[in-house]
Amino acid sequence: MTTEIKNLKPECIWRNFHLLTQVPRPSGHLEKIQQFLLDFAKSAGVEAFKDAAQNIVMRKPASPGMENRKGVILQAHMDMVPQKSPESNHNFETDPIETYVEDGWVKARNTTLGADDGLGVAAIMAVMEDKTLRHGPVEALITADEETGLCGATDLPAGELNGDILLNLDSESWGKFVIGSAGGIDITATLDYKEVETDTEDVAVKITLKGLSGGHSGLDIHKGHANANKLMVRVVRDAVAECDARLATWNGGNMRNAIPFNAEVVLTLPKENAEALDELVSEWKEQFIDEYKGIENGIQLFTEKVETPKMQVPVEIQDNLIDAIYACHDGVVRMIPAYPDVVETSSNLAIINIGDGSASIQILARSAREDMKEYVTTTLESCFNMAGMKVETEGSYGGWDPNPNSEVLNLMMQTYKELFGTDGIVQIDHAGLECSIILGKYPHLDVVSLGPTLRSPHTTNERALIETVEPFWQLLKKALENIPVK
Repeated sequence: MTTEIKNLKPECIWRNFHLLTQVPRPSGHLEKIQQFLLDFAKSAGVEAFKDAAQNIVMRKPASPGMENRKGVILQAHMDMVPQKSPESNHNFETDPIETYVEDGWVKARNTTLGADDGLGVAAIMAVMEDKTLRHGPVEALITADEETGLCGATDLPAGELNGDILLNLDSESWGKFVIGSAGGIDITATLDYKEVETDTEDVAVKITLKGLSGGHSGLDIHKGHANANKLMVRVVRDAVAECDARLATWNGGNMRNAIPFNAEVVLTLPKENAEALDELVSEWKEQFIDEYKGIENGIQLFTEKVETPKMQVPVEIQDNLIDAIYACHDGVVRMIPAYPDVVETSSNLAIINIGDGSASIQILARSAREDMKEYVTTTLESCFNMAGMKVETEGSYGGWDPNPNSEVLNLMMQTYKELFGTDGIVQIDHAGLECSIILGKYPHLDVVSLGPTLRSPHTTNERALIETVEPFWQLLKKALENIPVK
């Protein structure tokens, strides 16, 4: 089935995207994709190198007669989010992505597709290998580990890039041109504790919650998707109160920038209360289905008996952790006052791991304003401090301030109207784009972000709308041909 996408139009992008799906490239494991890109550049006859930040940089000289045009940097990220369905045996470090076409979309079988941002990289490859395209000086900046902390952009060496214009190819709604994005910060709360022995007469039950939509913690945070950790804490708190349950382990979510779609806890309890726990879980399942009617259509919540663990969380620690998770804000904090349809500030209760004497809770907070980013960070810090947890922050990055008078934005809007007869839409994204970080090192750059339509990135339902890739390619080519002179 993977070869099917090679027959789609435009062939130059889909062929290259297919090649990318054959190269493992999960965040943190980029050696194979880096070598692939270097080999590609050599075969295309363009200069390329890996910089100190593990980014791949390519340079293609101007077409004859176009040397006086402003230099353009085409930018995308090489890594992908490695999410898979529970039944999948896919190994993201070794296995290719299996793609297929359905109802006008390109999808992946039981994994993320990697169109975020593989289609951006494929478009860059198409520009680099095209011998007929007319353009000024073009550079490619294909960054490393964007999905796990914007690492390649953060460590980008100053003075490495020569261009005047940055076209970020990591947006996900065709016809919309992004000129601003939110900043973000990673928040981690940890606690070490001394486990206590489980009552030898108790039984153990694993509660599993799965089948949620998940989603991108920036682009989808306003859609009301259920957070598996926030649902699970309601069940666990009730089980402790009603069934005399005790917490042994908790594992929920696996990516900071993805809304968690699954969670598992192991509880111990008196064996005479096991039936009551089953009934309680069934009642919560029905309640969640009702609460999320029309939003979550695949909620699964069930119990199964497991071997009783020898150790568990002490009561006082357990209660503090449950209270903190329950109290932790998750979702939208507020919208931008001047743009009430755009999220300004949010937080995503992304990952919870409790067991073996340690607890770790990981959150990604975002905001278009630095003061509100500080506010939500302090709010979360205060919540977990009250539970006796140590709270640390890292990976903070600022937002991208919009420039509505951008020359390249005006070019894009004019070209879009000429090609397609309708007006493009200018927007500000709540997702974290690398533009803000790159602008911090190259403040002279004129920046706009664009791309074909993707849906449900960071989930196993990630998909790319085929009909938007051809016009995206037409616009990119036309814009490169009409970049203004220096």
